[in-house]
Amino acid sequence: MPPTEQLEIETKYDVDESARLPTLRDLPGVARVSRPVKLELEAVYFDTAGLDLAANKVTLRRRTGGEDDGWHVKFPKSNGERLEVHHPLGRAVRKVPVAVVRSVRVHVREQELVPVVALNTKRVVHRVLDEAGEVLAEFADDRVTATVDGGEPESWREWEVELVNGDHAFLEAAGELLRSAGAQPAVGPSKLARALGDRVPPPESLELPKKPRTSDLFRAYAGAQVQAIRERDPEVRRDVPDSIHKFRVATRRLRSALATYRPVVDRAAGHLIRVELKWLAGELGAARDAEVQREHFAAEVAEQPVELVMGRVAGRIDDHLRGVYKAGRAGALAALESERYFRLLDVLDELIAKPPLTDDDRKAAKQLPELVDHDRRRLRKAVRRAESAETSAEQDHELHEVRKAAKRLRYAAESAVPVLGDDAASLAARAEEVQEVLGEHQDSVVSRDLLRQLAVEVYLEGGNSFTFGRLHAAEELRGTRSRDAFFALWPTLEAR
Repeated sequence: MPPTEQLEIETKYDVDESARLPTLRDLPGVARVSRPVKLELEAVYFDTAGLDLAANKVTLRRRTGGEDDGWHVKFPKSNGERLEVHHPLGRAVRKVPVAVVRSVRVHVREQELVPVVALNTKRVVHRVLDEAGEVLAEFADDRVTATVDGGEPESWREWEVELVNGDHAFLEAAGELLRSAGAQPAVGPSKLARALGDRVPPPESLELPKKPRTSDLFRAYAGAQVQAIRERDPEVRRDVPDSIHKFRVATRRLRSALATYRPVVDRAAGHLIRVELKWLAGELGAARDAEVQREHFAAEVAEQPVELVMGRVAGRIDDHLRGVYKAGRAGALAALESERYFRLLDVLDELIAKPPLTDDDRKAAKQLPELVDHDRRRLRKAVRRAESAETSAEQDHELHEVRKAAKRLRYAAESAVPVLGDDAASLAARAEEVQEVLGEHQDSVVSRDLLRQLAVEVYLEGGNSFTFGRLHAAEELRGTRSRDAFFALWPTLEAR
C-alpha cells in the first residue's frame, strides 16, 4: 500500500486540568457538533542520537490507537502548516521501515533511528459540522504523558484544533473562543517539541549583521540553497511535480555562489564542492530534461495539421521520453541513496557552519560590486565569442555558454540584493531576461537532436519520418527566432 499525504493545519493550546471546553456551536458556520469520540493513542517518536530530525523540524513516529494507525512523517511547510506523509503500519515496531527511512535520509544519512520519546494520549475528539454536513474542524481535548529516553514521565493537557474543510478565519475564531475559556498558546509547536524541550540543537543563524562582511552574504545565500536541497530531497523521492527542477536550481545557485565568492571562499575547497554539486545535478538532469520535453512535444504535435502527422508520432516521442524519464528517475534515486551524496551533505553542513574563508574578506558594501562586476564582464566576453562564431554549431555552443554566464550573473546579483538593493535587483532581472530568451534556444537545440535520432530510427524500421522532419524544421525556426531575439535584446540590456 503506497503512502498517502495530507496538509495538516492546526493550532495547539495549553489548558489547566480544571478547564472546560466552551460551547463549540457558538463558532461561525457551525450547525452541529458530533458526539465526542474517545481514543487512547500510543506513539513512539524516532530520531538520531543527535536529534537531527527535531533540529530540522521533522517528526517521525509510529502511532496506534486511532483512525490513522501507521508510520507518520511530518515536514514543515509554512507557519502553522505541516505536510504529513502516512505509511502503513506493517509489522516493524522497534525498527523504522526502509521506505520511511528514505523519506528522511537527507537529514539522517546512515545514522540509526532510535526511539527518543514515547507518548500516551487520552483524546476526546469533537467534530464541528456546517449546514451541509461537511466537517469544518476537529477539536481534540488531549491528556498527554510523555517519557523521554526512559526518564520520568511528564504530563500535561492541551486542546488542539485541526482544520478539515474550514478556513483560516475559522481557525482564528476558534482560537479566540478557546482563549476566552482560559487556554493559552502551546509552549511548543508539537507534543514532541514540548517533550524534548531544550535537548534539541538550535538551528544555525543566518541573519545578516547590520554591517555585513562579504562572507556573511555568502553564508546567508549558500545557507538558503542548502536548506532548499534539504526540502527538495524528500519531494524528489515522492515524485512531487517540479521537485527535480527545484532541486537542480538549488545546486546551480550554490555552485554559482562558490564561483562568484571565490576571492572570499577557499578556492580549493570550493572547487571540490562545485565538482560534487555538478555530479549531483547531472544525476538529476536526465529525468528533468525528459519531463520538460514530454510536455513540449505533446503540445507541439497536437498543433500539427492532422493530414501532416504521418504515423504514430506523438506516441513514439512520448514512449521514448517516458523511458528516459523512468531510467533517469531511477538513477536520481540511486544517487540520493549513495555514500557520495551523504558525504556531500556532510560537507555542505560544514560549509554553512564554518565556511573555509580566505584572508580577503572585506565589508560587503565595498567588495560585492567587484565580485558582481567580474561576473558581468564574464558575460560580456561570452557574448563576444557567440557573435564571432563561424558556424551554426559553434554559435549554438557559445550561446549556451552565454546563458550559463547570465545565470551566474543573475544569482550573484540576487545574493547581493540585501546590501546593494535595487541596483542588484535590476541587474538580476536583466540577466534573467538573457537566460529566458536563450533557454528557448537551448531547448530547441536539444529537441532537434532528439527528433533527428527518432527520425533515423523510424526510417530504418521502414516507417514514414516526414512529420519528424517537419517538427525538426519547427524547432530550427524556434532556435533561430530566439537567437535573433537575443542579439536584438543584448544592446538594450548592455546599455541599461
